[in-house]
Amino acid sequence: MVRRVAAKYLGQMVENAVVAKAGAPWKRAVSSLLIPLFEELASNDQPDSVRLQTTENCVSFGRVMGKLASEGPLTDQESSLIKRLLPLIVATIDDRSWRVRWTAAAKFADVIKAYNAIPNVMDSLIPAYEKLLQDPEAEVRTAATFNLAHVANGCLASVPPPPPGGRQPTDAELTNYQGPRVTAAERLVKRVTSLTEDDSEQRAALAMVATELAPILGRDDTINHLVPPVLLLLRDAASEVRLNLISSLESLNEVIGVDLLSQSLLPAILDLAQDGKWRIRLAIVQHVPLLAKQLGIDFFTERLSPICVGWLGDDISTIRVAAAQVLKDLTALFGSDWACQNILPSIEEIRQNPSYLRRLTAVQACARIAAAMEPDIATTEILPIILDMATDNVPNIRFNIAKELEDIAKLCGPSVFEQQINPILSLLLNDQDRDVRFYADKTL
Repeated sequence: MVRRVAAKYLGQMVENAVVAKAGAPWKRAVSSLLIPLFEELASNDQPDSVRLQTTENCVSFGRVMGKLASEGPLTDQESSLIKRLLPLIVATIDDRSWRVRWTAAAKFADVIKAYNAIPNVMDSLIPAYEKLLQDPEAEVRTAATFNLAHVANGCLASVPPPPPGGRQPTDAELTNYQGPRVTAAERLVKRVTSLTEDDSEQRAALAMVATELAPILGRDDTINHLVPPVLLLLRDAASEVRLNLISSLESLNEVIGVDLLSQSLLPAILDLAQDGKWRIRLAIVQHVPLLAKQLGIDFFTERLSPICVGWLGDDISTIRVAAAQVLKDLTALFGSDWACQNILPSIEEIRQNPSYLRRLTAVQACARIAAAMEPDIATTEILPIILDMATDNVPNIRFNIAKELEDIAKLCGPSVFEQQINPILSLLLNDQDRDVRFYADKTL
């Protein structure tokens, strides 16, 4: 217990010592007292609960040494401290406890940020991070994968390219490398393809963060190295993987556009739209407006607008309500004329459906679409459909008509209300169903 608390506050002590420094004595204190204490608390002889603090302490020591490096070249004494710290960081990668390795994986972006200003350190840290991506434990690999873009973006120094065959570099290669160097993103993107072959949890994590590498890599490297594994993820057998990737396409779209992916996107979207899990279907429904913006009006209208209307007939009520909202968003994005040509004809068919639930969805969709239209178009195109359904033989439809007319009346204006809406509400005031009468009176 005491050692665990000591390890927890060791890094804070080091940073406070720097704040209170007076000349060089604090460096001697770090070298003679705090580093040995850190080495002891990070050793394999300590229990897991103590060693779990090693990564956070590495970050604190790194901030201290990074501050020194930013003030000028490191002295020999300071460089010797770095040589004692690096093995402690790398040791967490090979720790016998998966919890210690998981902590290192989850906080590795902080490690990179802390040591960024120190020369030649990234030559050891980036290979260590790659080892976490290949850890035997799936939880560790997943935590490391979530940090992929943050590590690539946080590493400002160039590093050696990865050894051939995907193997880990030897100590000699790390120490004596003199060849050309690449950015961390250029090196790590080579690992992405191998990650697409991992278990579904890591693939799902990769799908969430892989596209964030695109702004770091630039257009050419993105097309050459990132697009191929992204296409693999779009065809992944797990629906969560495909959904996560589609949800994170914005970064990729900003760099290369989605034209290169459009043909692969379509099958993935179609599969997700018909997925057996309704929550997956709901998630893809909610991402449609973003996809529409990325794919453009022509491609979307030809390939995906029928799917959007089809969701109005889903067996799950939540999906139908979400689909109605999506049609409103698409109307706002593509315009009222687009909705009149591509959406309203299908809604006309739905309102003739024998199921009152489908007809109710048509009412909800019309009301939401009208809110995104210009008042004159809503009056001529949407209002007649809704008023015509006020005589439906199901009370649920009639009182929902009365409810929706309240918002539509505000949109269409007083003259339309008096001439077209008021007579229908007056009719509903005399309805046999008390709920219909209540909402008609409320709207009036």
